[in-house]
Amino acid sequence: MLSQARDPIKRYRLRYNLDALERVRKVIGENTHSRLRELLLFRLGETKSLNTSPVKTKVAVAFSAGSDSTATLKILRWAGFNAVPITVKLPQMEEETLKKARSEGAIFVEISGYLEAMKERISKGAPICGLCHSMVIEAVELKAKGIGAKILATGDMLSSGLISIYKKNDLVILNLPAFLALDKREIIEITGGKYRLSFGCPLLWELFRRAPSTKRLALQRILRETRARALIPEMAIELMRDVLLR
Repeated sequence: MLSQARDPIKRYRLRYNLDALERVRKVIGENTHSRLRELLLFRLGETKSLNTSPVKTKVAVAFSAGSDSTATLKILRWAGFNAVPITVKLPQMEEETLKKARSEGAIFVEISGYLEAMKERISKGAPICGLCHSMVIEAVELKAKGIGAKILATGDMLSSGLISIYKKNDLVILNLPAFLALDKREIIEITGGKYRLSFGCPLLWELFRRAPSTKRLALQRILRETRARALIPEMAIELMRDVLLR
């Protein structure tokens, strides 16, 4: 499931994330802390096997059915956690995506006024990703608390150190791919290598057509992920080409 990280930058991030983990130790409890620490040490190659016996801690997973959240769910379940996917049912989602979420036992939530908020911004040629993310994560956090989860895991690859795992109100946010210093190639391998690289969603593509200048924000995101080694250059080029040809 996980391979040893050999890249020196990734190893530095993993060491830093060990420190971040200590800051939430009392909040998540010893069993959960121990298992997450084992994951980091396994990734560093400092332990040859991982204890995958069940951990009682309920971990909610912000689940979009994309490669990052799918890898997050698979790793947590492999590591013994009671991982519960929560999917925000967005109007732009295809039936295949919803079917995959259902197959993983996802809990669905909806956001009142979501499409209206997105359409208003698109009509103005304004960026939508920040607003979309905040609306989605707020809905997922609320549901995570409702099901009694202590931890909310996301598929964020960029955050590192103290923001790879941190306390937010009544939850601990665990950005698992970033916590484990995983890159996109590793994530796709974990999920079975069946994902086509594509940037964004139909609403974002609609924004690109209305306001082509907003593509620069997508390109900047791709470059940030490349600098952080979350993307290899070949993948970055493919994603940038996808953005520019929309």
